[in-house]
Amino acid sequence: MAVPKITSYTSNPNLKTVWDKWPGTPLDQNGNFINHHQPMTTGLWDVLKWQSSTKPDKAAKKADTFRLKVIQADSFIEDTCDGIVWLGHASYLIRLNGVLILIDPVFGSPSALIKRFSDLPISVEKLINLDIILLSHDHRDHADESSMRRLAKLNPNVQYLTGLRVDKLLYKWTDSKNIQAAGWYQQFETKFPLKITYIPARHWGKRFLADTNERLWGGFMIEGKGKTVYFAGDSGYGPHFKEIALVFPHIDIAMIGMGAFKPEWFMSPSHTSPADAYKAFKDTAAKTMFPMHYATFDLADEPIGEPYRLMTEIKSQTNDNIVLLDVGEIFKL
Repeated sequence: MAVPKITSYTSNPNLKTVWDKWPGTPLDQNGNFINHHQPMTTGLWDVLKWQSSTKPDKAAKKADTFRLKVIQADSFIEDTCDGIVWLGHASYLIRLNGVLILIDPVFGSPSALIKRFSDLPISVEKLINLDIILLSHDHRDHADESSMRRLAKLNPNVQYLTGLRVDKLLYKWTDSKNIQAAGWYQQFETKFPLKITYIPARHWGKRFLADTNERLWGGFMIEGKGKTVYFAGDSGYGPHFKEIALVFPHIDIAMIGMGAFKPEWFMSPSHTSPADAYKAFKDTAAKTMFPMHYATFDLADEPIGEPYRLMTEIKSQTNDNIVLLDVGEIFKL
């Protein structure tokens, strides 16, 4: 198999690119998307090596009884205040400048093989009058077909914003004509008093057997009412975090994943460990960090509560504003 390399660049010609030094979203020799700094080189043999390897955390994982605290948050929907609510894993409900945004909604489990360990803090039927739904990439723990179909029925006028070629999934699931797909560092067009930009991540895309990297992955920068909120999506650690800080030098909140990180030789190209998530947070120069992507689904070899415990140690050793939200906790903006 040929080593992937950048051979061309692409973008949505109808959208603005916010960084004048950016050549476009890179494509490899097969026309698939590729990380611009660290191309993904792991494959099936690496997966088999991981699955067949010794599991040093197996006993600790089995004994771990950690569970996230869940707070009922229906009141946030019924209120009008600006704020952020973590719904578990990488799902967030945000109201900024009065605009109601839902990110990567997964209401149940992404697969019959994956158990959900934290309840949803908001009744799905109350998720009406949404203005925008953001979908970071095509992996099933972020892009859940059944959740999107339910939301489409509840919110026929919502706007969907996502990465290049992910829009094809959304068209199929929602039958909406209000969908935009952007390349990295491209700003979406909306009628709302916000700026939303699609941001690079070090990750990959795949939903079926033979569609690796056909759809783009990334995060979002949300700006409004003097606040800047960064959702990193799924990402391994890399130079893109410092690049993002150059383009967006005044980030108030950075939502960065810290779970599904073991074994690190296999997971680090896709997900940051708590230590790497903290490094990424520092690279972005954000004022506040919201750790995410842990303790809702069991996706890797670490015990389910280990990310929380490690980040708690980091928090105690620094003077940085690291906020370990409870699921359903309302953080007012």
